[in-house]
Amino acid sequence: MIDQLLQQINSYKKEMEAFAATDAQSVEAFRIQYLGTKGLVKGLMGEMKNIPPDQRKEAGQLLNEFKQFAEAKYESLKSLSANDQQATANDFDLSLPGDPIAMGSRHPISLVRKRIIDIFHRLGFAVADGPEIEDDWHNFTALNLPENHPARDMQDTFYISQNPDWLLRTHTSNVQVREMEKKRLPIRIICPGRVYRNETISARAHCFFHQVEGLYIDEHVSFADLKQTLYFFVQELFGKDVKIRFRPSYFPFTEPSAEMDISCLICGGEGCRVCKQTGWVEILGCGMVHPKVLEACGIDSNKYTGFAFGMGIERITMLLYGINDLRLFSENDVRFLRQFTSAL
Repeated sequence: MIDQLLQQINSYKKEMEAFAATDAQSVEAFRIQYLGTKGLVKGLMGEMKNIPPDQRKEAGQLLNEFKQFAEAKYESLKSLSANDQQATANDFDLSLPGDPIAMGSRHPISLVRKRIIDIFHRLGFAVADGPEIEDDWHNFTALNLPENHPARDMQDTFYISQNPDWLLRTHTSNVQVREMEKKRLPIRIICPGRVYRNETISARAHCFFHQVEGLYIDEHVSFADLKQTLYFFVQELFGKDVKIRFRPSYFPFTEPSAEMDISCLICGGEGCRVCKQTGWVEILGCGMVHPKVLEACGIDSNKYTGFAFGMGIERITMLLYGINDLRLFSENDVRFLRQFTSAL
């Protein structure tokens, strides 16, 4: 029995000595074949129960020696494999530049929003923020919008609940009302934010978009102050050569009211689809704050006056970057967004 066991051990030793490992996988294959749970060493150890008791001491010594031989061979193969891997690693030139890391970018809406805020910061305007879910008073009633005004209709406004009315704000004027209610005069703020209107999505309209509204209330504020503020803003944003005009308009919360147009940047004022062949593009609405709005917020309209304005960031972004479809801003198309990678 001992002779038979010795023959098996010698045969396996010859196999082990002839085994050559080329990589880590072949070293692992050696371990599994010889030293694994179901390997040859374990198998021979299991034969101890078949050896006569008087020969088990000698057989145990042979098996222990065989196990140590297998383990030594495994460690040798593992060491050689590690050295080969190190040599392979040293073949690489670590001084070569690595793969470029893709640079992200800010969304064009965020870029233009920041530019607008920076310009008004230089004029002393602070940034104010408010809730996007608003009640009827702050969104409509306090702004002198009558009960039968079309903006109150469910076809134009996203209502969350009624009686009491809660809705998604249709403009950031609700922030102006909340600031006026604090009565911390004078007030000089801009209110950037997202607004919602129940409109059909198209190249020129969307159910949500972004606005920047401004408010200045103090003693002796005039329409001339409004015009000079907006002249400065437009020239800083679009350049000194842009043409500007004011047109009379109507808004329930301002009196008098106006709309401000600039010469179309797409066609240079010659007429195109964006400007509807007029050469002019309306960029904002403005006016002197209506006395009823001041009184509704607890401000003495005989002592204080003010002006307000509001603009859509998307429209200004379209003019600045020559974009002709409003839907591109919200589709997250990386082919579109990658065009702004170099922007800060």
